[in-house]
Amino acid sequence: MNEEFVILGEDLAKTYRMGEVQVHALNGVSVRIARGEVVAIVGPSGSGKSTLMNILGCLDRPSRGAYYLDGELVSKMRDDQLARTRNRKVGFVFQSFNLLPRASALSNVELPMRYAGIQKGRKERAKQALEIVGLGARIHHRPAELSGGQQQRVAIARALVNNPAILMADEPTGALDSKSGKEIMDLLLDLNRERKMTLILVTHDPAVAARAQRTIHIRDGQVEEV
Repeated sequence: MNEEFVILGEDLAKTYRMGEVQVHALNGVSVRIARGEVVAIVGPSGSGKSTLMNILGCLDRPSRGAYYLDGELVSKMRDDQLARTRNRKVGFVFQSFNLLPRASALSNVELPMRYAGIQKGRKERAKQALEIVGLGARIHHRPAELSGGQQQRVAIARALVNNPAILMADEPTGALDSKSGKEIMDLLLDLNRERKMTLILVTHDPAVAARAQRTIHIRDGQVEEV
């Protein structure tokens, strides 16, 4: 395993069965992403982009191939092992924010630590993460009391709080206006530079992809161009 790469996937394939029909969502994809790199994964709907994201983010396993995340072979892990690795190694930011509507910003950011069984210093770490994203004065606000851009900042703080090896952002600006979207991209890139955190952007937006250091194009379950 080459320690230069935080993500190393070799010959990744994913096949789904729909009745008697087999659907090849990924077909022999190999991908290497260096530590601290900013990479955009792009492709049309049905290209296999989301399937690749799910495998790289430890939400799913490949049907074939080997996947190493931060030096660990995760493609053969059991579901419980995969869930623990995902919680430790991957921070997710989604288009729809995925915040608990009745919980404060602070409680939302605490969630990954709750799942990890962390007790000591949990509120302090969550508060620090919110301060990093510029929401130190909004820690007790619920999502409905925050703008879309502020909700996405809460989601980013939640993704950061366990100090993951990679930050995976799935259409992070898709639900935002252009000004808020630019601010969120600026924040993500600042975090990449300051914390040396690998950033993977899954996007349809050419303006978002253009801000990555490298673009991986997926079409018909294969890498078209890297």
